[in-house]
Amino acid sequence: MKSLPLGVTSSFQHWDPYPISIVSAKGAWMTDVDGRQLLDLSMGFGAMLAGHLNPVVVEETKSALNTGMLFVTPSPISTDAAERICRRFGIDQVRFTNSGTESTMYAVRVARSATGKSDIVKVEGGYHGSYDPFVVSSKPSIDKAGDAEDPTPVADSNLVTGNVYVTPYNNPDALERIFEKHAKTISCFIVEPVLENIGIILPDAGYLERVRELCDQYGIVLIFDEVKTGLTAGHQGAAQRLGVQPDLITLAKSIGGGLTLAAFGGKKKYMDFVSNGKMAHFGTFNGNPLAMAGIRAVDKICTADALATAEAFNQQALDRITEIIEEFQLPAHTVGFGVKGCITWSVAPVRNYRDYKATDFAVAELSWLWSLNRGIITPPGLDEQWLISLAHGQKEIDILVEDFRSFAVALRS
Repeated sequence: MKSLPLGVTSSFQHWDPYPISIVSAKGAWMTDVDGRQLLDLSMGFGAMLAGHLNPVVVEETKSALNTGMLFVTPSPISTDAAERICRRFGIDQVRFTNSGTESTMYAVRVARSATGKSDIVKVEGGYHGSYDPFVVSSKPSIDKAGDAEDPTPVADSNLVTGNVYVTPYNNPDALERIFEKHAKTISCFIVEPVLENIGIILPDAGYLERVRELCDQYGIVLIFDEVKTGLTAGHQGAAQRLGVQPDLITLAKSIGGGLTLAAFGGKKKYMDFVSNGKMAHFGTFNGNPLAMAGIRAVDKICTADALATAEAFNQQALDRITEIIEEFQLPAHTVGFGVKGCITWSVAPVRNYRDYKATDFAVAELSWLWSLNRGIITPPGLDEQWLISLAHGQKEIDILVEDFRSFAVALRS
């Protein structure tokens, strides 16, 4: 297309030789420009947890349109949404934004304001949006990344980042070494409680608890980036499911039913720095009625029972695919968390970015193309996860599993 670079509105949407263009979607299915029905297992990276055109989301959105699209003032609508988010995620206060990148950016600004320090620590291979500091070592080349125990921060040449320290995931000793050397200048440690930028990497037993202890010990703000976990981790998010409370949390995707929406919030003693004006937070579209309608809808439909049903379907898929992996003796294993799952092409568990980089990307790409050519859309990039939404049922699980079986047969034929 002449008007859009690469013909897409976000660079991750570009696939060689060209992306699939979608004209409509409903439930767990999408229709492309050629009229083909495609099973959606990407579901907007979690934004469509409720399913495409979920009736409750549609109803709440239509209701909001009857009252107004944008006030740019306080409103009972936004207050109600804030109370729902705080209650569900166990936080004191929240502010709304329009993207995950905005939320992570503002959370770090809150931490910097609260501590009077400017440096940050992030995990190697962790992704927190496109704010300059966060693209440091999000997917670095190993030849530039240095020692696995003491990674070298790797940044794009067109970015100015300040001091960003990088630590391996699941390695609290490495994190403590950074804190010991630089605690006087470090404001925060931002981390996905479960890494979901590189498949699914679960925390070791005790890892997040130790991270919490270290942040308390060194006076460093702990930020959990739950943009990708959120409600896909369970009806109250990953932090409460895993039993570790951060100081600040960032949210997006799953909380809005597909509407443009994100948030950051946490403990009042940190959010007070928004209240006192030390960290000014602005945004014309923040808390707009349509986005707040998405929160109301999701709060109604993403009950503990509804998400448990979706998670059970996901677990069924993981178990059946594991049986196929064992039957065909494939060098792979499954990983799941909440309603998300993935196939990791290595025999050994993946605990960090270096383990992830040692997996078989050639087979991963082949698997992705196999599914795509057979009417199943999983996220591009070989490092995302499938998502079982509230709209997926037994039919869709059977399609996912049988597609993988056909791939296994082809690999061993």
